[in-house]
Formats: sequence, structure tokens, C-alpha cells
Amino acid sequence: VQLQASGGGLVQAGGSLRLSCASSKRTSTNNAVGWFRQAPGKEREFVATISWNGGITSFEDSVKGRFSISRDRATGTVYLQMNSLKPEDTAVYYCAKSRSAVGSTRPDTYNSWGQGTQVTVSS
Repeated sequence: VQLQASGGGLVQAGGSLRLSCASSKRTSTNNAVGWFRQAPGKEREFVATISWNGGITSFEDSVKGRFSISRDRATGTVYLQMNSLKPEDTAVYYCAKSRSAVGSTRPDTYNSWGQGTQVTVSS
């Protein structure tokens, strides 16, 4: 299963973006999906995850209250709504399918990583 992240771009601080994570085929809805990001010179870090049915979500502390995650079970697409963006949110954002129904913060529990999408927040 190939995942493709899209929706990135250049935005001013305080602005919003919505990222999408689509599958190359009808994605199994039995797996959680997670979003991660990697800034230049830094390790990939967890951003958010959503369980197989959308009932459980989890966020990295710095994005709580600003980001939300949702999924369309009909299409398998997962969205990351990012509001009140800050320059420190600048990174390449990746989505990935978890091996489990409920996602974790650990990248090694995910497979089927998609190509990332660049998010740049200017001050």
C-alpha cells in the first residue's frame, strides 16, 4: 500500500493548512494512521495519530489545541488540519500506516510510509 501526503505549502505564522494522506488503493480501515514530521537536521518526530475507526486520537504536546486529525472511512483518506501555525512547525510531513488498530508515537510501529509534503511557516 502506497500512501501519499499532500496539501503542504508556504503559509504565514498564524495561518492554516490541511494535509491529506491518500492511499494508492482502498486502504484497510483496520489500521491506525499517523503523521510525523522531520525538520532539517532533526530526527523524525511524531505529530498525531488516529485509530482505525477514528475514535482514538493522540497528539504531540506542541501541537495540541492547534492540530486536529480525522479520517474518511469511505475513502481511507486521513486529514491533518493545522491551525495557528508557527515557524517551528516547518518540516516535511509524512503519513504512515500503523501495524495496529491504535497508533503509537513510535515510528517503528508504522509501515507503508508515504512521500512527504513540505510545510513552511514564515514569521
